[in-house]
Amino acid sequence: MTRTAAPAPAQRTVPEAGTPAVPTGTASPAPLVHRALALDGLRTVAIVIVVLYHLHVPQFEGGWIGVTVFFVLSGYLITTLLLRERRKTGTIRLGSFWWKRLLRLYPALLALVVAGLLLWNWVGDYKGASFSAGEAAFIALTYTGNLYRSFWDTTQGVFAHTWSLSMEEQFYLVWPPVLVLLFALGRRRRTLVTGLSAVVVGASAAAWLSYRTPSGGSTPDVYFSPVLGVVPLATGCLLALLLDDERFRSFASGLAGHIGTWAGAAAVLGVQFWIDDDWTEHAWTFGLLMPVTGVFAAVLIGGLVSVRTPVSAALSWTPVAWFGRRVSYSAYLWHPLVIALLGTFAIGWFGDVWLFAAAVVVSIGAAYAVEVPVEKLRARTREAHRLVTEDRAARSAATS
Repeated sequence: MTRTAAPAPAQRTVPEAGTPAVPTGTASPAPLVHRALALDGLRTVAIVIVVLYHLHVPQFEGGWIGVTVFFVLSGYLITTLLLRERRKTGTIRLGSFWWKRLLRLYPALLALVVAGLLLWNWVGDYKGASFSAGEAAFIALTYTGNLYRSFWDTTQGVFAHTWSLSMEEQFYLVWPPVLVLLFALGRRRRTLVTGLSAVVVGASAAAWLSYRTPSGGSTPDVYFSPVLGVVPLATGCLLALLLDDERFRSFASGLAGHIGTWAGAAAVLGVQFWIDDDWTEHAWTFGLLMPVTGVFAAVLIGGLVSVRTPVSAALSWTPVAWFGRRVSYSAYLWHPLVIALLGTFAIGWFGDVWLFAAAVVVSIGAAYAVEVPVEKLRARTREAHRLVTEDRAARSAATS
């Protein structure tokens, strides 16, 4: 495809590290120049899909679509950050990466687990917990929920949704060292792209072959397995590697980016409203539909960070982007606890509305009570460390 005659207007961005964006124009700068508000908005869409699924709202039977979008986003963002660090410093500091990720995610998870333990007498039977309160909390805090759900067909009740956090953290124990090793061995981007593509295809096939029809209305074990879970995460990593190439960025910043944005959005939403509650009964759902949905989510993300479209403008709308940036993680953590505690009082569509609103209010409160103070503390710590480092450097220069 050829570039459009006139460059697309630059995507509205704010200079904040942590979320990659490629503002469009005649040049195609390296990823992670600015924060892409559209990706924050996409987080909002994804978490709304998940919450509506857990509220059993009609037409939202495919809550896995929201999770898939989160996984692809995560793979893309994390890999882009790692590539940026290597480009700037010539190395990837694994210890620093893992420590920062732990500080970002763990305090909010710990707060949820404490609240769940305090309320266990009222919420412990949510979705049939297989463990005691202490056991369920231990599994959540050790990021092993997906393994227990996949290999031992058990659940942690109100902490059951932490399986997806487990999937991500296990992946990020493996992927960054693999990336460092391959770069150390002199592997080119093309080799990495080929390898990740093989992982996506192979894991999808393995998920299809290992599918077993679930009993009743339960979700198949393969859905929680690291084999299937690696597919959307690796798809996001693959997108990051492609957009790290200037030629591909130039390609994506033209007509291809516009087509990709609309096609990706249409496909993801189309699957959401097409799929019904029998999706657990088909092996092709896990071996084909979920991986393909992940690919279209990646196509959408690639378009959002490359060109300005009505889709990116809508997702960049300040309230939508703010919620995705500030509240989406908290909303994912806390909404099952709210549903478990208040769900019996929610009757009919009006009950779903006020229960959804209650989950939003609790999530906003938790975000500002836990995440914001932790982020401020981290910022003060970084600033103090910077000042100490500069002072030592100045003293060293003065005495030399």
